[in-house]
Amino acid sequence: MADLITSWRASSRGSCRPTLLQRAVLFWCVCCWLTGCGPSTPAPTYRIGFSQCTNGDAWRHAMLAGMKKELSFYPEVSFQIKDAKYNSALQEQQIKEFLQEGIDLLIVSANETEPVTPIVEEVYNRGIPVVILDRRTTSKLYTSYVGGNNVEVGRTAGNYIASLLGQKGQVLEVLGAPGTSPAVDRHRGFAQALASYPQLQLVAQVNSNWERPSVLERLPAVLRQHPEVDLIFAHNDRVALGAYQVCKQLGLDRHIKIVGVDGLPGMHGGIQLVQDGIINATLLYPPGGEEAIRTAMKILRKEPYEKENSLSTMVIDSTNVLTMRLQTEKLASQQQDIQRQQQLLRQQRDTYASQQIVLYVLAAALLGAAVLGLIAFRAFRANRRINQQLGQQNEEIRSQRNQIQEFAERARVETEAKLRFFTNFSHELRTPLTLILGPVEEMLTSSDLPAPHRQDVGLIRRNAQRLLQLVNQLMDFRKIDVGKMPVRATEGNLVAFVREIMDVFEKPARQRGIIMRFLPAEPVIALWFDVNILDKVFFNLLSNALKFTPDRGQITVSLQAVPAEGSVRVSVEDTGRGISEQDRAHIFEWFYQGQQSAARGSGMGLALALGLTRLHQGQLTFTSQPGQGSTFVVTLPLDLPASLKQHDAAALALPAFALEEGISPAPAYGEQTPVVYGSNEALVLVIEDNPEVNAFLTQKLQPHFQVSTAFDGATGLRLAAEAIPDLIVCDVMLPEISGLEVVAQLKGDWRTSHIPVVLLTARNAPEQQVEGVQAGADLYLTKPFNPTFLLESLRTLLANRDKMREHFRRELSVDTVTVAPQRVDQKFLADLTAIVEANLTRSDLSVEDIARSLGISRVQLYRKVKAVLGTGVTDFIQGIRLTKARQLLLDDELTIAEVAYQLGFSSPSYFSTSFKARYQVSPSEFRALHTTPSV
Repeated sequence: MADLITSWRASSRGSCRPTLLQRAVLFWCVCCWLTGCGPSTPAPTYRIGFSQCTNGDAWRHAMLAGMKKELSFYPEVSFQIKDAKYNSALQEQQIKEFLQEGIDLLIVSANETEPVTPIVEEVYNRGIPVVILDRRTTSKLYTSYVGGNNVEVGRTAGNYIASLLGQKGQVLEVLGAPGTSPAVDRHRGFAQALASYPQLQLVAQVNSNWERPSVLERLPAVLRQHPEVDLIFAHNDRVALGAYQVCKQLGLDRHIKIVGVDGLPGMHGGIQLVQDGIINATLLYPPGGEEAIRTAMKILRKEPYEKENSLSTMVIDSTNVLTMRLQTEKLASQQQDIQRQQQLLRQQRDTYASQQIVLYVLAAALLGAAVLGLIAFRAFRANRRINQQLGQQNEEIRSQRNQIQEFAERARVETEAKLRFFTNFSHELRTPLTLILGPVEEMLTSSDLPAPHRQDVGLIRRNAQRLLQLVNQLMDFRKIDVGKMPVRATEGNLVAFVREIMDVFEKPARQRGIIMRFLPAEPVIALWFDVNILDKVFFNLLSNALKFTPDRGQITVSLQAVPAEGSVRVSVEDTGRGISEQDRAHIFEWFYQGQQSAARGSGMGLALALGLTRLHQGQLTFTSQPGQGSTFVVTLPLDLPASLKQHDAAALALPAFALEEGISPAPAYGEQTPVVYGSNEALVLVIEDNPEVNAFLTQKLQPHFQVSTAFDGATGLRLAAEAIPDLIVCDVMLPEISGLEVVAQLKGDWRTSHIPVVLLTARNAPEQQVEGVQAGADLYLTKPFNPTFLLESLRTLLANRDKMREHFRRELSVDTVTVAPQRVDQKFLADLTAIVEANLTRSDLSVEDIARSLGISRVQLYRKVKAVLGTGVTDFIQGIRLTKARQLLLDDELTIAEVAYQLGFSSPSYFSTSFKARYQVSPSEFRALHTTPSV
């Protein structure tokens, strides 16, 4: 305080005035000095653990009472007791618990010395002081010993007994528990004393467990053998009481004297037994509780202490028992007074603490008031300066906000440019792919192509399809990036789903000698999942594993449900070269190809798999050991939010519009007859701005139809109105007037509204396909397309138009009253079939879209279809797709995956599952049964 005031005066005399903080600190110190409530250094807190396992409730109570009395002088001590209840193994465990909890000193009072010696040594070796109370251990590794000198107790008892018996007579000794240090030491001291008196004979010994029941059981037989015994020396007062009861039972209590050990106060203590004349004398054996605490505090406070602290003993008999009792009662009364005083002291301390808190609050309030006054004064002076600074900051904030808005606008423009780039890039790639895959498919279907050339052309087709797959992955990347890839989960069997995907890789794996192992933990794992998304995830992982697995390697796919974590794990493990350390941090980055020298890919597969897995609210992780292979683990949630679940599974899993309008449901396999448009008089108008694609379409269609061409939308509309063609094939992206506008104008003109229109486009986004269907297109095909499939689709459209006209012409000749209801139903079915077949390749076909195309509500559509066909809308769509699939599967040049995608299935695995559910055979088995193997 003086130094602070001196500093204050010095600063006042100097050129600098004291600061606001200095004034507040000085005011606080003055308040604390005046109130006397300044901070004080707290006394250190010691943690003492006491482990006891001794016999005798009275002796243990006396020991604990002494400890508590002494601890009342040390309020800073935290004292914890653990009682082992005479169980040495339990005592060892409790000492270990003390070590785990953390103590500063350990006091041990053991029942058996040998069992606890190792743990006591361990505590001592850890640097924790150990005080041994009463019974020693077999080791010298302890800090201090406190207890009576049992040898001296035995020697004193022997000398007193010699005096009591006139140095002659026969003595019986009742020992404590065999092997315990008190029993051994007391017997040794007793024997030493008797050796000085030849006429005193130790005629018998009885072992006990320090408790009265053991004496009642064993002593009667010994006394019957030695009725001439003059005195019994018992190693404690409880055993002495038992000896008295036995003597009284045998009628020997009048001439046999009894001497015990302990001399404890209380109703059943040795002092009371001597006063009541039950025993002749007892030797004082102090419990040592007070001395143990004193020694422990000397050790903790680093004060000098004795390692061996032996407590003195004395004989209590009829000559001094009254004095001893009065002294013990006086001590007990004083202890009670001390406890009352301590309680009063604690109350006063609590009162002082509460008053101190009030003073602190008052001082703080005064300090706060002074500080607030100073702050208000300085704030008033600085208010104008702060307002100026705030004005400048506001101006800076406005400037920064304008910059942020400019950056946001620039980012939005760049994002739009990126999206346009991806869309245009996809369109530009799909157009040349159409010109590549079209002639290639035509050549592969020709029987005149030589085998070497067929192999080369097949290589061209595979790589063109690979390029198409890369384009699709780029578009998926775009959809994920802008958040336009929705999750449409349906409930299914994940095991069967993964099995179907693995079937696609069986043949290439078998050709390289690679073993494909499938290890599901359960035959059926029911899960909500999006078939389209997970098909791409597992397809990429399996493709990646097959790429990097050497010949005669192994690929293992495992499935396991983990209900405890609410997830399902699908792991794909290979025996490839593994992933290097430098590649692991970048393995999921877009377009990263790694440092591998061979088997490089596009760098999109794993990044796409990760993005799709996260979109499905799952996780994709991997582990790898160089030279041993890699394991990719897909973790999927067992349940998804309701917003992601689609309960109308067939309608949402089936692609939404894909194929031609006007196709009636085909008959079952074996009954179907090929539809052939037998005349080439039909006129087809081709509207395509790309000269090469226009020429390619003209070349493919001229052998079968009359073809008229146009290179822009305006010319196409003019030619359509003039020539009234039977069918129009139109590109979507046309100069000036787009293909969608062309379709809208054609359907809006009564002269051309009946003409089927086929849209060809490289735009394969779902929203773009929906626009085409909504414009009124009868067929929506994405580039690249199969020329043969296009040709057959056109023939089917024209043939079905003829059949429908002939059907209704026949109905016109029938009685109107009879056929009127049927004509309405037939027209409804014809319109429904036309809409479905016009959109078979689309993957987002929904009941709402069909209902909207028919001009009715969803509920009306369901009711109408159910009444006419006895089935649901989704089953009707599924039947058309699967019937068409049976036709395409007869073509050996088409893979199962190609058939699935051409028919608008979201994945080959879903197509295989649906086909097998309908016809009880998988697509591969159907093809094997109905085609002739090539020789």
